[in-house]
Formats: sequence, structure tokens, C-alpha cells
Amino acid sequence: MLSLLYQEGPSTEGIFRRSGSAKTCKELKEKLDSGAEVDLACESIFVTASLFKDFLRNIPGSILSSQLCDKWVSVMDQGNNEEKIKSIQRLIEQLPRANVVLLRYIFGVLHGIEMRSEENQMNAFNLAICIAPSLLWPPVSSAPDVESEFTKKISSLVQFLTENCCRIFGEEITSLFGEI
Repeated sequence: MLSLLYQEGPSTEGIFRRSGSAKTCKELKEKLDSGAEVDLACESIFVTASLFKDFLRNIPGSILSSQLCDKWVSVMDQGNNEEKIKSIQRLIEQLPRANVVLLRYIFGVLHGIEMRSEENQMNAFNLAICIAPSLLWPPVSSAPDVESEFTKKISSLVQFLTENCCRIFGEEITSLFGEI
């Protein structure tokens, strides 16, 4: 999925904003869940993006860890960018290794898409609005106004992560997918 998103996302206007066919997504999700072979290259990239966001939303406790939710939310309230980056790196160190590996690839994809935002209309802000709710959610549900504020803060964090991914994860994030 990520490889396809890395290849096609940067040249696709509105990637992550537009949804794939609900029926197709449901059918493919059932196939994937059953372990059946699925060739996503034959599907719309919007279906792949929708399936990927669904996959992220189904990670128990979220990829950024709901247990660290308050710490993630408070990162953007810290001083300058260097302090924010250091705080983010400390939080990343507390995540399971599998989460960190997946995050690197996710932000590698987002970085590639953002680099061609003039073409695809998906700058770091737009990407964050679309993908942040799939990366972290509070451990308990709350009132709509509180959730709205939370979503804004997480979107701001994801925007910052996307804009600074090379400094946070290392420059090699730009070559994770090799010469696809």
C-alpha cells in the first residue's frame, strides 16, 4: 500500500482527501482480512489511500499510542522548533519498534506528496487534516467541542511532523522506497 501511495500519491490531486468507492473498499478489506491475495495496483489510488487510513484507524491504541496522547498534544505548545523536535524524538523512542518503522514510511510518503503539493494540492496542512485522525485519538471519547480542539492540535502536530520529517526521522526517510 505504502509503495503504491509513494509512487502515485505525489501526482494525484487530492490524495487522502478523496475517498475510494465504499463498496470496493469494503470488498478489498474483507479479502485482505481473510488473507486473500489482492492486487491493489489494479484499483484506484483513492481506494488504496482509503484502505490505508482504515488500517491505521484499526491499530489498537493508535500508531502514536493513546497512552502518550497528552504528551503528543502538548508538543506543539512547547517553545521553538528545536524543542518540539527533541520532544517528538523522545516520544518516538517510547513507541514500539514496529510503530516507529511504520511511521518512518508513512512520513516518507507524506514528505514525497508534500514536495509536489503544487501539482497535487496536498501541502502539509491538507495532508495533516486528512491523516491526523487516523494516527492518534484520545484513549476515551469526549464531548464534541473537546474532540474538535483535540483534532486541531493533532493536525498541527502531524503538519509539523511532515514539514520536519527529515530532521525528526533522518534524511534517509527520502530514500526508504529506493528507486521505485
